[in-house]
Amino acid sequence: MKLLPTRVAGVFLIKIQPLVDERGFFARTYCFETLSKAGAAFGAIRQMSLSVNRAAGTLRGLHYQATEKPEGKIVRTTQGRIFDVVVDLRRDSATYLAWTQTELDARSHDALLIPPGCAHGFLTLEADCIVEYAMDADFEASLARGCRWNDPAFGIEWPFAPCVIGERDRTWPDFVA
Repeated sequence: MKLLPTRVAGVFLIKIQPLVDERGFFARTYCFETLSKAGAAFGAIRQMSLSVNRAAGTLRGLHYQATEKPEGKIVRTTQGRIFDVVVDLRRDSATYLAWTQTELDARSHDALLIPPGCAHGFLTLEADCIVEYAMDADFEASLARGCRWNDPAFGIEWPFAPCVIGERDRTWPDFVA
């Protein structure tokens, strides 16, 4: 696997490097040593989750865990295609309040590494998208936080407005810097 930096410090696009033969291919999708050598902020995998999204235009996010127990994530689309966004909420970061985006799709098998202290969200570009998460911290509901997808503090350029969005994600308060 190969790590490509993004415009947000510590956020990496993880590109697989498939070994192809007559059977198909084999590729490493996670390697603790590779991440460590690159200085990526991601510990050992503690939890994995799936997000199943029926409709195109479904928005989830922007989510993060409070600083008492922040979590890093590796996000991969296993079915469909999404517009994936990360916002840097780390006050001591050189890219504080900057955001980056990438399209993740099941055909490329790429993933996005999101360090602790960053908010994450996505918009489905197709129906029937499945997104897989690997997290390096246990989820604690009492520490779940979020920012509104269209908060003017970030100015995220989404490809279109969501068609389906949960009540909690629609009503997050404005971010206070």
